[in-house]
Amino acid sequence: MADSTRPANGTTPHGSVGEPDPVGEPQTLVISPDVPMVALLGPADELLRTIERAFPQLDVLVRGNEITATGPAAEVALLERLLDELLAVIAAGQPLSRDNVDRAIVMLRQQTTERPADVLTLNILSSRGKTIRPKTLNQKHYVDAIDDHTITFGIGPAGTGKTYLAMAKAVQALQAKKVSRIVLTRPAVEAGERLGSLPGTRTDKTAPYLRPLYDALHDMLDPESIPRLMAAGTIEVAPLAYMRGRTLNDAFIILDEAQNTSAEQMKMFLTRLGFGSKMVVTGDVTQVDLPVATTSGLRVVQDILAGIDDVHFSLLTSSDVVRHRLVGEIVDAYGRYEAGRSAVVAGHRPEPPMRRAR
Repeated sequence: MADSTRPANGTTPHGSVGEPDPVGEPQTLVISPDVPMVALLGPADELLRTIERAFPQLDVLVRGNEITATGPAAEVALLERLLDELLAVIAAGQPLSRDNVDRAIVMLRQQTTERPADVLTLNILSSRGKTIRPKTLNQKHYVDAIDDHTITFGIGPAGTGKTYLAMAKAVQALQAKKVSRIVLTRPAVEAGERLGSLPGTRTDKTAPYLRPLYDALHDMLDPESIPRLMAAGTIEVAPLAYMRGRTLNDAFIILDEAQNTSAEQMKMFLTRLGFGSKMVVTGDVTQVDLPVATTSGLRVVQDILAGIDDVHFSLLTSSDVVRHRLVGEIVDAYGRYEAGRSAVVAGHRPEPPMRRAR
């Protein structure tokens, strides 16, 4: 049963104290009257329905501030741990949603050593009434790696928060005066279609490639302050080609869409690192837009830098996608398709030519 002495726990056991009965005796938890049940179960019991779908072997009954669960002992114990974590999130002042309930369940089933509440309540940056925080365990590990290493690679599919979290850490470092400027860059490579020669100045020509970085900045800073910070050189957004020949000291540097760098460009970028600086490189090796004959620098860099101290590779997966739930399923479907194609190609062996009988 839940330990009622834990400060973050708003539940107290009702009935006998001890391990859940292995034969599945009903277990009842009494939620503290200080916790509104709507905060825990959601409007119209929306979050309760989410929990019931995740625990199909349990019969969950709510009466007032009592929650009774009947079913396999291990599942009852897991539900009890989940309620503890959700109550800790509420105690931290964060509202619950279907997404963070689902993610808490995933983390508990993965039997990680970290508490889901610690992951879901880790605030990186608060701006304009919005708080940016990791939403999965791998995202938290990625954020921690940025804190602990000089160069961090965030590699994973679309929608896993690689660039967004790196940008939040950059703004956080700037506001804390750990760095004096932010440098954001990405290669100017078109995704499939050829746009031809764009009109306007050099800035006009490169702006479409850098638009995602500007969008993230507008989420994290007062939009009116961004032109001033850019004019002062405190924030610089530029194509990768403009990095050659520079040494970037006292800066937080982010290379986005790194899968579209060549091996030579990746080396060029990494050697821009100066004193007092931190680098984050993000990309998705499954979405390379380079010519077929060009090797992606992101695909080979892990082998090249393996074993070098203070360089970390964070790998995110479809389970870390924080966009629409279909995005994760799409990523998995493409992964299966590509794996199937690779297996067919690898398994194809042309038949040796038959010898003609003489």
